[in-house]
Amino acid sequence: MASPTDIELQLDGAGLFREETYTDHKIGTIRQLIPVKRDGSPDPGRAVVFIGQTQILTAGGALPLSFDIAASTLTEAVEKFGPAAKVALEEMLRELQALRREAASQLVIPEPGTASSILGPGGLPERGGKVRLR
Repeated sequence: MASPTDIELQLDGAGLFREETYTDHKIGTIRQLIPVKRDGSPDPGRAVVFIGQTQILTAGGALPLSFDIAASTLTEAVEKFGPAAKVALEEMLRELQALRREAASQLVIPEPGTASSILGPGGLPERGGKVRLR
C-alpha cells in the first residue's frame, strides 16, 4: 500500500470551474459550476453544471442529499430543484433498502444441534446441563 506522502495531488487545469452558490435559506442550495480556463476566464466550450443540495430529516438526524440538476440556466435549475431532489431521494431509499437486504443476508444462523444452538441467553448452557451457577 502506498504511503500518503507518495500520493500525487494535482488539479486538472483543463477541468476548472468557478462556483456560485444560491440558497433560499429554507429548503436547499443550488451550486452553479461555471467552467473556466486556467487563467480564470470563462470557458464557453464546456457546459455550466448545476448541483442541488438539501437535507432530509430522519429519526437518526439530518441526512444530506446532493444531486445533479439537468438545466442550462439558474431559472431552470430553480424550477427543476424539487423534481430532481425527489428522484435523488427515491434512488437513495432504493440503495438503503439494498444495503439492508445485503446486511440481512450476511446474518449467520446456527444449525440445530451445533454448540452455539445449545447455549442459552448470554452464551450459558440451557438448564439441565452439568454446569450450575451459584
